[in-house]
Amino acid sequence: MSRTVRIGVDVGGTFTDLLLHDPRRGLMRPGKLPTTPHAPNEAITEGIARLLCETSTAPEDVAGIVHGTTLVTNTLLERTGAVVGLLTTSGFSDILEMGRETRFDTTDLLARPAQPLVPRHLRRGVPGRIAADGSELEPLDEPAVLAAVRDLVDQGIEALAVALMHSYRNAGHEHRVRDLVTRAHPGLHVTVSSAVAPVIGEYERTGTACLNAYVQPLMARYLDDLRDDLTAMGIDAPLRIMLSGGGVTTFEDAKRFPVRLLESGPAAGAIAAAAVARTLGEPDVVSFDMGGTTAKIAVVQEGRPRLKHDFEAGRVATFKPGSGLPVRLTVVDMIEIGSGGGSIAAPDALGLLKVGPRSAGSVPGPVAYGRGGERPTVTDADLVLGLLDAENFLGGEMRLRTREARKALTREVAGPLGLDTADAAAGIVEVVTESMAAAARMHLSEQGKDPADFALLAFGGAGPAHAYGLAKSLKIPRVIVPMRAGVMSACGLLAAAPTVDEVRSLPSPLADVDWRHVTALYDEMTSRALETLPPADAEPLRVRRSADMRYVGQGFEIEVDLPERDFGPAGLGHIRTAFESTYRSVFGRSLDAAVEVVNWRLSLRLPDHDLSTRSGPARTGEAHRGVRPVHFPGYGPLEATVWDRYALAPGTELAGPAIFEERESSCSFGPDCRIRVTDDLTLVAEID
Repeated sequence: MSRTVRIGVDVGGTFTDLLLHDPRRGLMRPGKLPTTPHAPNEAITEGIARLLCETSTAPEDVAGIVHGTTLVTNTLLERTGAVVGLLTTSGFSDILEMGRETRFDTTDLLARPAQPLVPRHLRRGVPGRIAADGSELEPLDEPAVLAAVRDLVDQGIEALAVALMHSYRNAGHEHRVRDLVTRAHPGLHVTVSSAVAPVIGEYERTGTACLNAYVQPLMARYLDDLRDDLTAMGIDAPLRIMLSGGGVTTFEDAKRFPVRLLESGPAAGAIAAAAVARTLGEPDVVSFDMGGTTAKIAVVQEGRPRLKHDFEAGRVATFKPGSGLPVRLTVVDMIEIGSGGGSIAAPDALGLLKVGPRSAGSVPGPVAYGRGGERPTVTDADLVLGLLDAENFLGGEMRLRTREARKALTREVAGPLGLDTADAAAGIVEVVTESMAAAARMHLSEQGKDPADFALLAFGGAGPAHAYGLAKSLKIPRVIVPMRAGVMSACGLLAAAPTVDEVRSLPSPLADVDWRHVTALYDEMTSRALETLPPADAEPLRVRRSADMRYVGQGFEIEVDLPERDFGPAGLGHIRTAFESTYRSVFGRSLDAAVEVVNWRLSLRLPDHDLSTRSGPARTGEAHRGVRPVHFPGYGPLEATVWDRYALAPGTELAGPAIFEERESSCSFGPDCRIRVTDDLTLVAEID
């Protein structure tokens, strides 16, 4: 009998979420347990072992595991990566400081950009030069390369980034450097920019190579240890990793290019939101994923999250472009802020209430967890306001301590601000809600979108509890909360399709494109992609071609889908029309000017996995659990009806105020809501 069990594992800053899916048995079993930040493998293996036991699944029945992780992001933010050396073309070793020669904040004379990952004393320039057209101007000085790397190794580097001029056009020198270094220093991790980001833009390409080298040793050890742990459990199945762009890749490719996992965990949530939106026939939704550490907001239109091909990591000023490290890779376009259940609340020096970005994480966690936390958090405020049930948190597995949470709120917030404890808790929720609303407004306005034109799709451990208040603030009329909302990111891991994104730079005016060269580039990209994609059997590959285009003289590009047919000189008119249509959708107008192409892109993906968020029939028994006082934004404390989500039948219609509880999350709706239960037990609330 063929193996059909797949497991998704999403490691967050506070909780590790898991989901076991077996279509043969019609089984979907979630799991959630505190993250073990000192060794993320421990929570993963413990959670998988528990799921196998609870579902009577043998380890050898597991067909695959898909993993999403924030380890790359955390390594960058905490600056705990490897000691990296950088090899550049002579005269260009200061590119990391020069950057784009702009200031991210022209009004702040003390503003400082993010520090480069490679300090100046660990950079070396070597003779040898490739021209912009790919020809060799000066041969590579191989003795100089070996001497420079030997010097860097003596200074203790653990990884080497190689970024030579115009290697996107001709990677010969970089490949030769890699071969020389690998032979001379076989234990040294080497990243060449032409492999990780073969695109024009020296600063961005160099920065991407440096970040890949910075996290590669740690990620290689982590992934190897995780695979060894799974093997020791008796699981002999492929381990695949979620990419920042929402696809999944192989274990080996993740080790080679860990920078592509930068937004691995958050991307899974957006993929899950898109899958739910397609199932419900909701074309446009705002994905709202609030966990224990952060909140992520993304736009899903026509059933797909929006993608972009550049990203700023590790910003020193959250909402200020240019304050981070530029990375060239495909990512789900989202905004992430430090507002989660574990976000710490406290008055600042001016006596104003601040919430986040500091988080209690999983250790020690919120005060209510009883694991040593002493600073009040959003979760503690939620508990005091009645949004959470102390006896049924995580299905009763973790009992929350209401009295301790109330004491901490009184001591740290209510007392210093001269407030009642309940008012202080309500203030914390209001502050965190407005922080998320401001981020959402900014994110949508940058795309020319009005929040009122969307539905809010909420998930994550804390998302459903705060969705109603966020929707009211954004004037969004409809809130959607899928079943298993607390582990939706793990669901997204299983729903995502194996994907490979490739890009090559070949700048040229559209009228003068060398189509033979472009065809050769696409042949090369296709060959590279097929090496990474798993065997497809009878499954058809989905191929998407696009190009980064702009008017001649502009400094930034937009991505334009290329026609499937008439790809070549015969299709110039169609390509120009597609560019102008896309340009108008972004800027509201088009120009009568020449157009040029900068980058050529290819995306190959297998079909998405058809994954329902419902696990079997609704539970029999009484759905009504009673009533309890709950504080709702704009209304204050009200008697809310408490419902067991698992016992609700499809088609049920209810009115707020109401609380819906399941093992991994709890959601609340105020008195101005009408709630409907769909066929797959999703809750859809209309706000009057």
